[in-house]
Amino acid sequence: MTRLYTRSGDRGDTGLADGTRARKDDARIQALGSLDECNARLGLLLAQLPADDALRTLLAPAQHQLFELGAGLAGGATALAPADVEALERAIDDLCAVLPPLRRFVLPGGDVLAAQAHVVRAVCRRAERDLVAAAAAQPLPESGLRYLNRLSDLLFAVARTLAIRGGGEVEWQPRDRP
Repeated sequence: MTRLYTRSGDRGDTGLADGTRARKDDARIQALGSLDECNARLGLLLAQLPADDALRTLLAPAQHQLFELGAGLAGGATALAPADVEALERAIDDLCAVLPPLRRFVLPGGDVLAAQAHVVRAVCRRAERDLVAAAAAQPLPESGLRYLNRLSDLLFAVARTLAIRGGGEVEWQPRDRP
């Protein structure tokens, strides 16, 4: 690519990996945007974690897998596999095994890293909803939905881990209702 801009999307459509074009408000393009934002926010979280942090090592492959999911959604080849979902499940189980049991809902916070992990989790949930909407318009592999569902669960476990490391989770305190 010699130029960053192509001008081909100036009228509200964009090119996909399979050579087709789609309107920028198409459900698939919306899902691609949410995946991109999730990946960018995950990158921000990773950049804030120390280089030797086990959570960084655990989460780093997700950036590549989110890109794979986006490539498949754009009509290109993708290597997202059931083993990717299984790896997320193992990571969730490993983190949850050392976390205290949840007794109340936790709020997105605790410290900056925990709050950032919650932001990534929330964007991942939106990407999942957008992928569901895109799948309603055209058939898509179910592996992407499973992957995003597990990734958001992993991000919740990571957020809890980071909050506890940073001094403690912020539990929701419901108001007394008359």
